[in-house]
Amino acid sequence: MSNLTGRQVILLVGCALALVTAAVGIYGLARGPAGTTAASPTAEPAELETLATPANADVAMRARSLPHTNDPVAYARAVAASLFDWDTTAGFLPTDYTAAVLADADPSGEETPGLLDDVATYLPTVEQWLSLGAIEVVQSINIDQAFVPRSWASAVEQAHGHLRPGTTAVTITGTRHRTGAWNDDDVESSHPVSFTVFVACQPSFDRCHVLRLSELDNPLE
Repeated sequence: MSNLTGRQVILLVGCALALVTAAVGIYGLARGPAGTTAASPTAEPAELETLATPANADVAMRARSLPHTNDPVAYARAVAASLFDWDTTAGFLPTDYTAAVLADADPSGEETPGLLDDVATYLPTVEQWLSLGAIEVVQSINIDQAFVPRSWASAVEQAHGHLRPGTTAVTITGTRHRTGAWNDDDVESSHPVSFTVFVACQPSFDRCHVLRLSELDNPLE
């Protein structure tokens, strides 16, 4: 470890784990025939709020709540910021930073188990988080584009009506920035990122909610 530069440390620690292969039907968005029983979520959004550990977590995380909107692109941008903007020195854990997204999960609960798995791959593990905290890492995202991918229209057609009305895929491209301190020197790194946020808005729900996330750096195009 002592032979690594500060930049290498930041790049190596906290890398996201890979998720399942990205394809629209695989995310569980396509609903089965009528009468199909949905898998029970492993945790309800209300239960997820208890994951926050700092005393002031409720207040701080409410400030990160996702907007109540029916604009899927604006909503997806907020999801991206919620997952990528964090500070390991602020006294929170990764679960605190994912709480806002999980609290706004599919109200029916059908997609919640998959979303729980998805968001876990977007943030460091607790062990990685503590290592990043030792070098005071702060991360943010600069979003370059947020758009409905060209392939989405074809995906909706291939779903043969099994997608919820108002379901939209929004692909995000941008740059993840990290800053930290190594041997009393300020260090930084930047890395391009891309992913797709699947959301459902009106008429299925009164506003947009998060359904699933694609594998990081494997978006729909």
